[in-house]
Amino acid sequence: MIEFFFDCSSPWTYLAFHNIQPLAKEFDAEIAWRPILVGGIFNSINPSVYASRETPVPAKARYMKKDLADWARSAELAIKMPPRVFPVNSVKAMRGCLWIGRNASQDMLPFARAVFEAYWGDDLDISQDAVLSGICDRVGIESEAFFQGIADPAIKDQLKANTDEVIARGGFGSPTIYLDKTDMYFGNDRLPLIREALQRRRAETVDSAA
Repeated sequence: MIEFFFDCSSPWTYLAFHNIQPLAKEFDAEIAWRPILVGGIFNSINPSVYASRETPVPAKARYMKKDLADWARSAELAIKMPPRVFPVNSVKAMRGCLWIGRNASQDMLPFARAVFEAYWGDDLDISQDAVLSGICDRVGIESEAFFQGIADPAIKDQLKANTDEVIARGGFGSPTIYLDKTDMYFGNDRLPLIREALQRRRAETVDSAA
């Protein structure tokens, strides 16, 4: 079991969201998609993120742009820092992921992918109802039902509960990924380590069956 706690407001999460799916398929591993609000994590336990944005290190900021471009090229994704709105309020989008995936989590993937593409590829403000309505139209979701659904107190409570849960389990940002509940990994660049862990688990399963 892979648990993937994510917020679409992070470009590194977009990379991991894209890259972990073929990895999970390769190892026949199920992914539990767990939407969170990463701003809630920063407010609670990781305010250093805000401090680094207010007083960035110029050399580090320049390198981060190159690093992101390199990773995007490797994943064959179009990712660019939004020039107009960053950071973005993703609460409605993340509630939408929860609402769409309330019965079968796989159903949220086209919507989540479209949110990532809209913000990180098309420079669209995903906090705006008009943008979310357009995304709904794109993936075949009735927008009126969508906005009614994300206003449901149960959906709001679940997003907060997911965020509180990942904090309680040691997470401090997005994406936070767990194997078998306790083995935690943070960030897209940890996927090679996840691959190694899955390979070990596969080998152990084969050995125990021999």
